[in-house]
Parts: sequence; structure tokens; C-alpha cells
Amino acid sequence: MASPELDALTQALARLPGLGPRSARRAVLHLVKKREGTLEPLLKALEAVSEKLSTCSICGNVDTADPCGICTDPRRDDSAICVVEEVADLWALDRSKLFSGRFHVLGGRLSALDGVRPEDLSIDQLVARIEKGGVDEVVLAMNATLEGQTTAHYLAEQLETFPLRITQLAHGLPVGGELDYLDEGTLAQALRARRPVA
Repeated sequence: MASPELDALTQALARLPGLGPRSARRAVLHLVKKREGTLEPLLKALEAVSEKLSTCSICGNVDTADPCGICTDPRRDDSAICVVEEVADLWALDRSKLFSGRFHVLGGRLSALDGVRPEDLSIDQLVARIEKGGVDEVVLAMNATLEGQTTAHYLAEQLETFPLRITQLAHGLPVGGELDYLDEGTLAQALRARRPVA
């Protein structure tokens, strides 16, 4: 039987995505066993992030500075903004190193079932950024879900009066994917987005 403190740590870790109770117990045992090498550095890192954590007032990214490192990076292209649903999407796209523009985090997606309306997202802040000028392209990088596509369609309507190009991420077959393992929605999108062979 573990102490109440170890049980509390296990329960806290079990709330993290991808960790259930068994995985959390294994993580706690590893942290206890490797105390100096893992537990203490983890504690220091968590304390540092907890003290400095903030949300970027420009794009909505989570960082230890406001504005965030992406918004203050002078090498970024100010003429392109990539709009994403959540911070995790921003981090995934930024890791790819394929987009060198700015980002904007909506903080979710439109969903009638969940009661998420346009005013619940940072759409007004996006429009204000575009109104300042200098933006030539907005990339709508919404997830390929019904709510994501609804959000992308709504944003495209809101931005159609601006003199800019509105683009969307391509959807369809993943690289290395086999047709018989793909769902009907992915196959349908791939067929709709087909293009000529060069």
C-alpha cells in the first residue's frame, strides 16, 4: 500500500492524456527509483513553468513569455497567418518547420452540441490582426472533423471581405497509408481533392 502522497501523485499523473492508472503507477515507481536523475529535475522544470506560464496576448500560444517566442521572432513572415484550433495544433505545425508565418489559436472549434459559439473563440482578435494590414494569406488549419470544417467555413465567410488569399490544409490519404485500412471519410475527401498527375 502506497502512502497518501504517492497515491495523490499517481492520481494526478493518471489525469494526464495517454496515462491511465497503471501507467501512472509505473511512472511514479520510476520517479521514486531514479529520484536524483528524474524526479528532482522534473520538479524544478514544473516549478519554473508554473511560475512563468502565460498565454500570448497576440496569438494565444502558451509560453513562458508574453508575447511568445513565435510572435517575437523577427524571421517569421508577417504576411501569413495560420489559424489553428488549439495550442497543440500550433506546436505540431511549428515542429514541421514548413510554415514560417505567424499563428493564431482560436481556443477551440464551433460546436452546436457543446454550446461553443463564435463569440467563445478568438475570432474577433483574428479579424483585428488582419484589419491592421500586411496579411496576404490566412491558412485555415482546422482538424478534419465536422466541427473543424464548420469552423473553417465560418472563418472563410468572416474573412471574405478582406483582400487576402484564404487557404486550407489538404486532407486525404496519409503518406504510407493503405487504402483498405482507411475510413470512408478519409477516402471520400481524397477522391474529392484528387488532382491531375504531373
